[in-house]
Amino acid sequence: MPAEAVRGFGTWFFKRKGELFARQMAQSPKHPATWERKGSELFRARAVRSNRNVRDLPGRLFREIRRVRGKVIYVGVQKTATPSEHHANGLYSAMLREAIWRLDQFCEAEGGPQAKFFLALDEYSGRDELLTQVSRDMYGGTDPRRALIEPPFHLESHRYQTVQAADWIAALIGRLGAYWVEPAVWPENEVFQRYYGERLKQVRVRSGIRREGTLG
Repeated sequence: MPAEAVRGFGTWFFKRKGELFARQMAQSPKHPATWERKGSELFRARAVRSNRNVRDLPGRLFREIRRVRGKVIYVGVQKTATPSEHHANGLYSAMLREAIWRLDQFCEAEGGPQAKFFLALDEYSGRDELLTQVSRDMYGGTDPRRALIEPPFHLESHRYQTVQAADWIAALIGRLGAYWVEPAVWPENEVFQRYYGERLKQVRVRSGIRREGTLG
């Protein structure tokens, strides 16, 4: 998202969240500016089918991103390892580094050497190792990440509207990705494809879900 659009987008998101959750926010002891609802709790198949306010919100979100000349970039992978063999931190690191590479390539292709970006992330337990790896990617090797201004910032999501918006988008893409890769396993997620599949295509760039070693 262009830097000059970030403040206005955060305000827009805060207002839409306040409209949808006015009662819950009024009843909460938290200040409205720090109240949040996680996307994984909000965007469930049943809620999308039965609650029009919830169902319409992602479309409005994607339209606003387009209006301010923003883009959505995502990278995902089909998990094939058993729970005992699954290495969550390693997977997170690999996918984030892939996303940073794509963001770097996007900036270079769209804006040339003058295009730069910051990256803000939700809090993450493995941040020290991750930041070390990203710093190596920035400054070392034959293909440094020239557009990345600094290693990613880790922020408390309840204090940042833009991080909450990213969380909502990630939740939607998680539902969509599960359906794209294994529709027979996740038939309930068809509702996400029906309402948001084409709308996501309008804002996404350099994105994909890796299916058992192949990027799709």
